[in-house]
Amino acid sequence: MEENEKPRISRLTAIVTQLQSKKLVTAKLLSEKFNVSVRTIYRDIRTLEKSGIPIVTEEGKGYSLMDGFQLPPIMFTENEANALITAERLISQNKDLSLVENYTNAITKIKSVLRYSQKESTDFLTERIVFRTNVEKTTTSHHLMTLQSAITKLQLTTIDYISLKNEFSTRTIEPFALYSTQENWILIAFCRLRNEFRSFRIDQIDQLKLENDTFESHKMTLQDYFETCRQKYLTSPDIPLS
Repeated sequence: MEENEKPRISRLTAIVTQLQSKKLVTAKLLSEKFNVSVRTIYRDIRTLEKSGIPIVTEEGKGYSLMDGFQLPPIMFTENEANALITAERLISQNKDLSLVENYTNAITKIKSVLRYSQKESTDFLTERIVFRTNVEKTTTSHHLMTLQSAITKLQLTTIDYISLKNEFSTRTIEPFALYSTQENWILIAFCRLRNEFRSFRIDQIDQLKLENDTFESHKMTLQDYFETCRQKYLTSPDIPLS
């Protein structure tokens, strides 16, 4: 196995990237990702610590970087840069304006750290990739980023919702998850009005307000939700689980 591992310096750099991208990283995850033994990862972590990288070890949990510590941006490979440009072209066709605007701002910052030769290549590639979905660039919502924040912060949310049957209602909801299907974003949330989980099309949300109150995290995974939906033959938005 050791014969197939990446050169150690490349692996050490990649480990730092993993630590920067996640709150907590386990030795097992790193060993599987880089196809080396857990013992090798332990040695790598010690090497990084000796080189001055402030790694915090949480016994029985994993590793993280000291809060506030940042390293200079790591350069992208050609394939990684091309993947970012492909994603940019795909997201530019999304119907949620908040996603398009925020990703555009993010990709501009990412492009700023590319080498000059990469910038020329990515500019060229941008002109040669087209996704034919949403050709007219129709915008149907502007709530996706706000709802993502509500999900991560467990923030109670009030929405004015117009169902597909054109029925208006005001709901206080506990945002749970998001998924995309057929170019539409769907919000899964616990509806306090109906006292059960419901699915809402984001483009049917007329007004949205984040409340100051928070709620307890639901002891359910997204996979649990979909399994319940499968069993109940749930196929359309805004229909209760039971």
